[in-house]
Amino acid sequence: MADRNTPNRPRQRIIERGIELLLALCGSISLLTTLGILGVLVWDSVAFFQDVSILDFLTDTQWTPLFADKHFGILPLLSGTFLTTLIALLVALPLGLLIACYLSEYVRPAVRNVLKPLLELLAAIPTIVYGYFALTFVTPLLQHLIPGLAGFNALSPGLVMGFMLLPLVSSLSEDAMQAVPSGLREGAAALGATRMQTAWRVIIPAAFSGVMVSVILAISRAIGETMIVAVAAGQQPRLTLNPLVPVETITTYIVQVSQGDVAQGSLEYNTIFAVGLSLFLLAFGLNTVGYFLNRRYREHYD
Repeated sequence: MADRNTPNRPRQRIIERGIELLLALCGSISLLTTLGILGVLVWDSVAFFQDVSILDFLTDTQWTPLFADKHFGILPLLSGTFLTTLIALLVALPLGLLIACYLSEYVRPAVRNVLKPLLELLAAIPTIVYGYFALTFVTPLLQHLIPGLAGFNALSPGLVMGFMLLPLVSSLSEDAMQAVPSGLREGAAALGATRMQTAWRVIIPAAFSGVMVSVILAISRAIGETMIVAVAAGQQPRLTLNPLVPVETITTYIVQVSQGDVAQGSLEYNTIFAVGLSLFLLAFGLNTVGYFLNRRYREHYD
């Protein structure tokens, strides 16, 4: 038996080595893709910053690269992006955490198995549908409640974006809460804590690393959202924190320039790579912060 199987061992080693290389290649695809995207953004951004000062790009309060009087300050695009993101988070985070707490601590497993998939259906709706819903339904409704609200504004897409982020926040947070050992719940109940006190003072702190991951992912998702703000927020870059007026986000500007009206290779065309690089660095920074927060709180509670 040993002699008969001996010739097959080199062949098995070759097959196993090939499988290892294939798995390593699959694992490196995401890294190579990220490096490729970063390389393209940096290469074309260098051409942009040869004509535009980085200081002007970071400090100028006007963004008019498609006008005769050209200004290349990214602050108006950043303010529009942060404004819609903030509105979305004010909706998604409290509602998402309350839903996660309810699904994790209050409902029976049979009910949870029905409600959770229904909630996650919100994530399957195309974002262009959310955008037109914000423009044709939410905005007219808000105009009846808020005098002076413009037809394009930051409030309407921000609210709709918040509901779009609900499945992301609630599902990931609920999974993190479900992973908390049941002994913590039993110990809190033995000390006389109510179900609400157990959820907010025991379960959520113990699942804080997972909750923070859902929050960081929601922020990154909101910053990178395109179609909702492109349809309902307008295309007027302005440095403002007023949610009642039209704004323009980074992704909306990229869509505007990418429609083919700007000559490829021109300074105006290269602006999309500069703002795209800014968006990439912003998302990368958020994910890095989320990673270290997750690691810190996981070590703390472990």
